[in-house]
Amino acid sequence: MSLRIYNTLSGKVEEFVPLDPPKVLIYTCGVTVYDDSHVGHGRSLIVFDVFRRYLEHLGYRVKFVRNFTDVDDKIINKAKEEGKDFMTIANRYIASYYVDMERIRVRPADVEPRVTEHIKEIIEVIKELIDKGYAYESGGDVYFSVKAFPQYGKLSKRSIEELEVGARIEPSEKKRDPLDFALWKSAKAGEPAWESPWGLGRPGWHTECVAMIFKHLGHTIDIHGGGLDLVFPHHENEIAQAEALTGKPFARYWMHNGLVTVNGQKMSKSLGNYITLKEVYKKYHPDVLRLLVLFTHYRSPLDFSWEKMEEAKRSYERIKRAIEDLEMLKNLPIEDGAFTSELYDKTKEAEEEFFKELSNDFNTPSALSHIFGLVGELGKIKNKALLEKKINKHELSAYEFAVNSILKHMRGIFGLFEDLYPEKPVEEVVQKELEAGHVLDEKLIDLLIQVRDMARKERVFKIADYIRDELRNLGIALEDTPTGTKWRKL
Repeated sequence: MSLRIYNTLSGKVEEFVPLDPPKVLIYTCGVTVYDDSHVGHGRSLIVFDVFRRYLEHLGYRVKFVRNFTDVDDKIINKAKEEGKDFMTIANRYIASYYVDMERIRVRPADVEPRVTEHIKEIIEVIKELIDKGYAYESGGDVYFSVKAFPQYGKLSKRSIEELEVGARIEPSEKKRDPLDFALWKSAKAGEPAWESPWGLGRPGWHTECVAMIFKHLGHTIDIHGGGLDLVFPHHENEIAQAEALTGKPFARYWMHNGLVTVNGQKMSKSLGNYITLKEVYKKYHPDVLRLLVLFTHYRSPLDFSWEKMEEAKRSYERIKRAIEDLEMLKNLPIEDGAFTSELYDKTKEAEEEFFKELSNDFNTPSALSHIFGLVGELGKIKNKALLEKKINKHELSAYEFAVNSILKHMRGIFGLFEDLYPEKPVEEVVQKELEAGHVLDEKLIDLLIQVRDMARKERVFKIADYIRDELRNLGIALEDTPTGTKWRKL
């Protein structure tokens, strides 16, 4: 089954063909760390977390990079308000971000670069743009010359003529053309700054991602993602810089999730409807928010309200009850009876439709509808069993088969119900062995490798990587080969 996704660049749903399969290179713009993450952040993070999980389910080897903007006007202003160093503010909210992501089960990216750790790379990008005639220095600032890049506007479908209407230069700016944008900003008193060929200053927002993508993923990536509000000017400006330098496509596919409103209004602190993830967690299980996000197609707007959270909670509880009812049904008298494949067939059909919808531009609402259809079938079996006060052993077996199917995909791809009937915590067993200081003999090493192989097969990479890293700490190096995993003492 081929995967098809909407490409903002072409404006069409296209078959997904990575540059170098089975590898897939993805970059999404991360948060600017000056406050706790809000529901809008949560939506984008959940969407791309689930999309990444689905790509891995399809067998792709994903390298996922998501950055932190840890120096910015908002961070600097927050630091001034509190009388603290800007990095103290950034570190505080990065820590807060990780707490939120763990609760909402958004997996960490493979690389999570910070802007302040990439100043050298950012300066190199800017120097090269100047050398190639795409940028210029003006009084300690550096600007990109938009008209030097003829394809500017191709992502947002805007012409230079349209952009020029209403464009103007602020009194504090030193640029030649109103459309030009800053790559480097000269230092202001009391603000963080770094040495550069143009004097003390700090990077402009639009250059940061280009430099980090070049370093961690290369000149052309498969997917660049983010919220719809980033299409212009941020992503448009990224394309201009990257493609001016390399002459190659910057990203083969551009994916953008729709924005979040609150009761029909844009979410903002000034309107008093700014809702953080921590506020949501005080009232609801984090899975409920994930489910609410998945009930809306990722490209559509999502209007958040507490009433909709209640609706999502009822849906969440409906699936949860169907799963928990399995144990109740096992305690009923079990009778022999005629075998029927009806529920098995419906489970297989629901699975097929589930994956078909996910492969059709990641249509999570339609995929979920097939899960709820299967839950409805389970309800019929439960009601019949409760009425008769007994259950046919074949129906019980089919019920369990359906529950396992639901759990497998809701957990593995959607990241839901991970705390319901948890699997054996292998990492805890390994940790206890290590903490006890047991000497690892060959049989135990082989056993741990088997556990790691099973974890990799089930795509539980957190456990697989944990076993590999802990063995290395104990002096055992693992090497994955075409004939299996080998080990050697360091």
